[in-house]
Amino acid sequence: MATLPNPLPSLASRGLDLPSGSLVDTTIDGPWHEPLFWYGNTAAAPGDFAALRATGRPVGLLPVLIDEGPRREPPSAWSLDPANVSYPGDHDAEEVLLDFWEPYAADELGDGAGESDGERHGASDSESGGASGRAPEWPGLAPSPATKGPDEPDQLAADLADMFSSAHLDDQGAGLRPALVPARRSADIPAALGWTGPVNHESDVARLCAVLRSWEDRFDIRVVVLGFDTLTVSVGRPPTTLAEANALAAEHFAFCPDTIDQNPPYDLAAYAEKSVLNRESWSFWWD
Repeated sequence: MATLPNPLPSLASRGLDLPSGSLVDTTIDGPWHEPLFWYGNTAAAPGDFAALRATGRPVGLLPVLIDEGPRREPPSAWSLDPANVSYPGDHDAEEVLLDFWEPYAADELGDGAGESDGERHGASDSESGGASGRAPEWPGLAPSPATKGPDEPDQLAADLADMFSSAHLDDQGAGLRPALVPARRSADIPAALGWTGPVNHESDVARLCAVLRSWEDRFDIRVVVLGFDTLTVSVGRPPTTLAEANALAAEHFAFCPDTIDQNPPYDLAAYAEKSVLNRESWSFWWD
């Protein structure tokens, strides 16, 4: 992946005020030729995310919280694979989404499911997929909402990081761990890590990062939490009308079908209203 020079190898000489932590270079194929990220030794506390951003951003490092899950599996056990990651800027977000929309929407939104959705919202068979099994027509990229969110995007990300940090902290002091990643922009963090969480959906996470870049531009998202196969982003400019939410829900489905078709009520319109409309965070999970 094409990146700016990695500041991690010279981290000790930069005099950054960081908590106790270590540099991680473990990948599925053995040690990487340079560190992939700095990883805190203890759970993140409220305020850590903002402090790490202020410290790291001037030297090309961005923060993310790492969710080790109930089995406390650190990222070194996640089969990170930076060797098979391309550059997010080489991909077009709409082309990536369309590549996924056509096969997945035909399977999940066509036939009976598509027909009932179409009847419920007044769409014709050709619009909804009907009973033919054809994919509903790709609606195109959702427009950026007309109304800005109430919070500055980076501040919202920090506020949500504080909330998540507090919610995940257990009686033993374990919780989300802070990390600093060499990345130009927040949307590139999964690619910079060589993250393989969506591998059953897409083996080159840079393609999904191209979508995250587009969402960063249109919806002011920031990557806040990464787990083994989960991703949570803050949303500084969420959809504020049902029409905006419905348009964006189609992108979410193409980006991560499991978020809709493996979670009740298994319905795209209901998902748009419940999980997209006015929501300041989006969460995704790949099976």
